[in-house]
Amino acid sequence: MSALPPLGASLPWMRAAQQALSRAVEADRLAHAVLLQVPRGAGGEWLARWCAARVLCRAATLRPCGECLDCRRVAADQHPDCLVVQPIEDSKEIRIDQVREAIAGLALSSHGGARKVAILAPAERLNRNAANSLLKTLEEPTRGTLLLLVAEAPGKLPATVRSRCTRVVVPAPGRAATLEWLAAHSTARVDWPAVLAAVGDRPLAALEADPAAAAQLAAEVQSSLDAAGTGQLDLVATAERWSRDGYAQRLDCIENWITERVRAAARHGGRAPEMRAGAHLPGAGVALNIRALFEALDLVREARGLAESTVNKSLVLERLLWRLLDPGERAGRHPGRADRAGNRDLTP
Repeated sequence: MSALPPLGASLPWMRAAQQALSRAVEADRLAHAVLLQVPRGAGGEWLARWCAARVLCRAATLRPCGECLDCRRVAADQHPDCLVVQPIEDSKEIRIDQVREAIAGLALSSHGGARKVAILAPAERLNRNAANSLLKTLEEPTRGTLLLLVAEAPGKLPATVRSRCTRVVVPAPGRAATLEWLAAHSTARVDWPAVLAAVGDRPLAALEADPAAAAQLAAEVQSSLDAAGTGQLDLVATAERWSRDGYAQRLDCIENWITERVRAAARHGGRAPEMRAGAHLPGAGVALNIRALFEALDLVREARGLAESTVNKSLVLERLLWRLLDPGERAGRHPGRADRAGNRDLTP
């Protein structure tokens, strides 16, 4: 797990969620199962620990004190009444034995006489058996237990799990808010807009990134996408190379490139204008209608969901790159090739 900010840190985009959770705790109306829907890299696991500390801190008023033994143990994942369930070591999923162990721990008496808390993050990594194992506890919780499920995409969780949780949604922080927060929390001189081109509006992810490497990767991907739009890129070779080198990070860069063009398209009646070299918006010389852009975004998210699978990632990327070209231009430049890229079997 990456280092998280201190419990007392100020994350403005979390404020509304923190207030709602704190009011529910104060009024003793906090549900036994809460699904925290937080964008990746925006601090979902931090919010879960903040909520756990709010419940377990004996000095808390409207927020955890952050200094007492309970708060320090929660922050360090060492509190006996706060269990954290995550994929372990090289595993890509949360397994049934982990969930069963957590459920057994929740059934024990609290060490501090307060509540017992279990944090599951990211909850999308629960495999089918683990999710099913969790259902009984969601339906018939032991008195005093609190389950905190952290998810960026709750739709990937079984409906039976989602329906038994109270959902707290944290919107993604905007670009201006992200830049302001990063500037206030970093003493180094960093070109944050260049970093965000790689990681998106994800403040904690940006703070942890290597600024030079992130900016270089974003610039490379943007340059390649620009070249693709003018027919000057070998899409097959590029897709093959990207599938072997930083697949997930490149998908982030592609998503951010598309998102910038969606915003531009929204400002120009549904179609992003042609951009000359040197213009502020990445993607010089590429014009896409907004429908095509959203279809490409769907493909990016589908490709990200396949990151841990054995699917042929080169073909996934090739199909995505073809979709980023104007459909008419794509068919004219390489007759038939787009269909082959889009319809070939993706299994290795």
